[in-house]
Amino acid sequence: MADLHTAMTLSYRLLAVEQRCKTGPARERCYSHPQLPDLQCVFCLHGFRFPRKGPCHLQGVRRYRRTGSIKARGSPSARPSLFTPRPCTLDLSLMRPPHLRMNVFATATLPLLLLLAPAVEGQSTALITLDQAIDLALSHNHSLKATRTLILQNQAQEITANLRPNPTFNFDSQFLPIFSPSDFTSNNLSEVQQFDVGIGYLFERGHKRPRRLQAARDQTAVTRAQISDAERILTFNVGQQFIAVLLAESTLRFALLDLNSFQETVDIAQAQYKSGYISEGDYLKIKLQLLQFQTDVSSAHLARVQALVALRELLGYDAVPAKYDVVGDLSYQPVQAKLEDLQAKALQERPDYRASALGVTAAQSQILLARANAKQDVDASADYTHTAGQNSASFFVNFGLPIFNRNQGEIARTGYALTQAQEMQASTSDTVLSDVTDAYEALLSNDEVVRLYTSGYLKQAQDSRDISEYAYKRGATSLLDFLDAERSNRATQLAYRQALSSYMTALEQLKEAVGTRNLP
Repeated sequence: MADLHTAMTLSYRLLAVEQRCKTGPARERCYSHPQLPDLQCVFCLHGFRFPRKGPCHLQGVRRYRRTGSIKARGSPSARPSLFTPRPCTLDLSLMRPPHLRMNVFATATLPLLLLLAPAVEGQSTALITLDQAIDLALSHNHSLKATRTLILQNQAQEITANLRPNPTFNFDSQFLPIFSPSDFTSNNLSEVQQFDVGIGYLFERGHKRPRRLQAARDQTAVTRAQISDAERILTFNVGQQFIAVLLAESTLRFALLDLNSFQETVDIAQAQYKSGYISEGDYLKIKLQLLQFQTDVSSAHLARVQALVALRELLGYDAVPAKYDVVGDLSYQPVQAKLEDLQAKALQERPDYRASALGVTAAQSQILLARANAKQDVDASADYTHTAGQNSASFFVNFGLPIFNRNQGEIARTGYALTQAQEMQASTSDTVLSDVTDAYEALLSNDEVVRLYTSGYLKQAQDSRDISEYAYKRGATSLLDFLDAERSNRATQLAYRQALSSYMTALEQLKEAVGTRNLP
């Protein structure tokens, strides 16, 4: 985009100069060494040369005042052209962003935009915000999707719990003349043989089926809350890693800016060394210091790549393309909520606390089911019998006598399980309140650190560096003082970015502790 902006800026400036050269009283000024102070960055054109120093003018054009006309050197009647084959020198220190009008800007740069659009489109990168990253993780994270299958498993158990017992069918035949095949006659089957056909059914007592179904549903509710808690943890991990990417990119931008700034210092030192203003030892010290800046850039680039890879793992490897980036900046957002309000909000929103409360309900359902299982079921059946030419019907009922086994052990166990669930709920409540308190205090601590930097230390470090650089270039301070100020400023800038990252991470941790992304 910098090359595109530079080319568009150049097109505008040249077109504007040609327009001014056609009419108006500025004709003589147009052809007299036209200045180009408004270009933003370095560019190259065929036939032009741009060194670092010297005023910007187009050589090969000079002004003549003969009969009110302007002529080019070597051509007494030809109109001078801006696109001269002679070299053009450009002072980079005068470059500033231009103020363009839309009509001139569009007219001058439309062909260039059409030529560069395919290249820009081919290099496009997928950009995601923090909210989009969280949505992608909740939709594509494979660990979370695997955990969500527990809900489907519990729902299948609900179906099993709601099933009724199957009826039973029985049939028997007696006195068959297997060893006397000649006796297999209709009269023998009617008069001698005995056949029994019956059907039976188990009648459950004590509301066992509704109790089983309710216990299964309560367990599903607990699982849903646990899945919500897994989503809460995943959301925090995504937010934390997203901030890590922002920190890495901010560090990389600062490292590149610092490298470019110190490169200018090295160039100046080289010129001073060649002119004999400084010794070779001082020049080598400055040049060796450049290695630290280059190492910082390399380390920052690696940290950015690793942070993006870790974030992609949380989002789901196939959820985003290989070439993607994040949108956002390290920013300071103060929180005005009070600790008591956050704790009350957490007890309402935290899914793990809700899961513990639902666990108490599920334990109570297990007690009711255990008591229902203590009831003895009734097994009833009806039979049709054909014996020696006589038809008859029979009815059978049987059930166990609850003399010894009345399910006492399971009832006692579920009672203890209820006590355990109640204690777990109280423990989870303490954990929630502690998490909110710790996160809130960590946020306040990081808030204080960020305020210290923004209250003046950050600006003081930058001013100290600028003053040292200005004084060193003019011989008013030593090289060691300048390098020390440079190191102090770099350390302060990096520490400030780390402080912002820690504050934003603490804010994400507070949101996780409260259980909602919308703090009161």
